Amino acid sequence: MNFYTKIIRPILFRFDPEKVHHFTFSFLKLAFKVPFTKLLIKSLYNTSDKSTGKKLMGIDFPNPIGLAAGFDKDAKLYSELSSLGFGFIEVGTVTPKPQAGNDKPRLFRLPKDSAIINRMGFNNEGVAKMIVNLKKNGNKVIIGGNIGKNKVTPNEDAATDYQICFEELFLYVDYFVVNVSSPNTPGLRALQEKEPLLKLLNSLQNLNDELALKKSISRKPILLKIAPDLTTEQLEEIVEVILLSKLDGIIATNTTITRENLTSDKKEVEKIGAGGLSGLPLTKRSTEVIRFLAKRAEKKFIIIGVGGIHSENDAMEKLEAGADLIQLYTGFIYEGPALIQRIKKRLEKKGK
Repeated sequence: MNFYTKIIRPILFRFDPEKVHHFTFSFLKLAFKVPFTKLLIKSLYNTSDKSTGKKLMGIDFPNPIGLAAGFDKDAKLYSELSSLGFGFIEVGTVTPKPQAGNDKPRLFRLPKDSAIINRMGFNNEGVAKMIVNLKKNGNKVIIGGNIGKNKVTPNEDAATDYQICFEELFLYVDYFVVNVSSPNTPGLRALQEKEPLLKLLNSLQNLNDELALKKSISRKPILLKIAPDLTTEQLEEIVEVILLSKLDGIIATNTTITRENLTSDKKEVEKIGAGGLSGLPLTKRSTEVIRFLAKRAEKKFIIIGVGGIHSENDAMEKLEAGADLIQLYTGFIYEGPALIQRIKKRLEKKGK
């Protein structure tokens, strides 16, 4: 029996999603302060990775299963979350200055579709606070830094915001993710257009080289997180931009603004309103994007697959489509930490 899905999830889903999120963080923080809790959790969930490790972008990933950005926005719980079996944790999206995000309520469940709609709006405590939290890591957990711009920053000045986050986090993360695909910051997705995107990414690559030389360390891998709603033509342009800017990879995909193929009551969905949809309804589209990118990439850049992974089969489908690594978010919320172990076992079985 899956204790989480049978006992814990029904209780948690009785309450407001955002309040549950904060409660879970507080509970885990408190629980891990109890002696032997970490060892117990690791014995239950963080089993040996055996043959599932991968070396990509110069990073040794103990296993290919990561936690997507948006869950640990301020890098407060990465150590505890890694104990559940994740091979890497992506924190953020972080902005230069703290911001409250959009008005509440802004996080909604669609249980009939195993989905979530959010319009959080990059709520975070700012890059300075994130650094304080990341200094406690000691290079124990592989960390991805997902960076964005403040809502009040106009698009013509967006590069400055990304550069600030990049420079401040340079010593504290293993790789960077440029988030220009969230639907919850007005105008942000316009930065996915070819010209502004290439300009932004080139500026970060130049800064990357400068900081690596200045601090006498290797440059940091940079990936771009894209929306699932891009057309074939736009995806072709994204591939071109990645190759021109010599980026290390793409994360496919962020949440979708579409509401197709939902079984939830249409009036309920309309009442929720705007926001990015994640979960099972995104499974097929994100895999399609991954397959398209993998065919065009020809191994010239890596792909991290995310979107609608709720089972071992979903995970394998992403990897077989061409993803080098995968990330969980909504599937983790609906299925719990046992999902990580099930995927690992499937990978180990395949590797034998």
